[in-house]
Amino acid sequence: MLKVVQQIIIDFQEAGLETGVPRRLKVKSVPGKATVCIGVRRAGKSTYLFQIMEKLLSQGVKRENILFLNFFDDRLHNLKADNLGLILEAYYSLYPEKKNTETVYCFFDEIQAVQGWEPFVDRLMRTEDCQVYLTGSSARMLSKEIATQMRGRALSWEVFPFSFREFLDSKGIDSAGPFSTKRRLTIRKAFDEFWESGGFPEVVGLERRLRIKTHQEYLQAVLFRDLIERHNVSHPQAVTDLAHRLIDNAASLYSVNSLTGYLKSLGHKAPKSAVSSYLEWFEDAYFLFTVRIFDASLARSKTNPKKIYCIDHAMVTSVSSGILLNSGHLLENLVFTALRRISSEIYYCRTKSGWEVDFAARFNHSLLLVQACESLSDPKTRKREVTALREAMAEQGMVNAMIVTRDEEQEIDVEGGKIKVMPAWRFLLSLPEAFA
Repeated sequence: MLKVVQQIIIDFQEAGLETGVPRRLKVKSVPGKATVCIGVRRAGKSTYLFQIMEKLLSQGVKRENILFLNFFDDRLHNLKADNLGLILEAYYSLYPEKKNTETVYCFFDEIQAVQGWEPFVDRLMRTEDCQVYLTGSSARMLSKEIATQMRGRALSWEVFPFSFREFLDSKGIDSAGPFSTKRRLTIRKAFDEFWESGGFPEVVGLERRLRIKTHQEYLQAVLFRDLIERHNVSHPQAVTDLAHRLIDNAASLYSVNSLTGYLKSLGHKAPKSAVSSYLEWFEDAYFLFTVRIFDASLARSKTNPKKIYCIDHAMVTSVSSGILLNSGHLLENLVFTALRRISSEIYYCRTKSGWEVDFAARFNHSLLLVQACESLSDPKTRKREVTALREAMAEQGMVNAMIVTRDEEQEIDVEGGKIKVMPAWRFLLSLPEAFA
């Protein structure tokens, strides 16, 4: 095993770095703390590590001082928690002169594949002159695993698929305003492509058939690697059927009882407790996200029906049956993922008279109210969306709110405030650049 690890280290140091499109992530390394990048599979975490490496090399760090291991490499399947020390042994047997004299930059990709990895990294941070970078496709690395094992020796950052700004970067299109007529038309055309392809870096530019096939393979990888294998699920078909049910109902309300009943109708013997666990695991894998109602009472927030969203709106179209979905749901899903980049505190809102607002997001100690609606051209639709926002604004003491549409742009004066109507492309570019 020692020689295998040595060979992997050498092979990587001799290979070129595929750094892809520079990401607009504001990840900062802090001395004495591991830098942890977490997100869904294929979001670009590994490529982002290569971008960090490229920056280190440009600052004069020698290639031999960079140690990279991908723990999904089949050759490392025998590495377990009790023999992770082989990594250091392999490296320092190659470069003995560097021990305790030079900083070694350790990049460990998808480290959650080794159960019980935390004590090794903690020891590495304490006893060696190392700067550590980790990636993982598990939200538990943000909380439970790191908080309990790393003892404050790590800072975690979320990595999502391309934002619309990053998508424009990949096309060589400048996203900074103000926009001339020509550039506005160029950006709107690019948005139409983003609407079809979504943000996963690998699918950008792929023709429709290959894009769908790639998205479907992503789903299988998430289901089997991040859920079924990781949690040793005894009824994998129940997890798969539940995933498809939730994707078909993206941007819709659900309850654990209704989902349990659905699985029962398919012949699965999955109790409510199992369904609740499956939902937690989907969210842990950054694949599906649950949104609760905005309520000061935590008990009411937990007992009310919840809404479900997918990590990528275009992936929904690639893997869903298409029976229950419509483009309005996809627009709402796109708005959710954009908001999720800037806040993890996202809710849906119901006014005292029963009107519903799609999103109430906490950001920078303030609340943002957002409706997603394809078009306001229908008077009934316009009245419904505006009335819901006007009531929510009054109840929350707010003077501004927003409606995101496909193409429309205007301002609506309401009692005590304004509602800004903007097309989705402009909404995406209006969000903070550090996260959008």
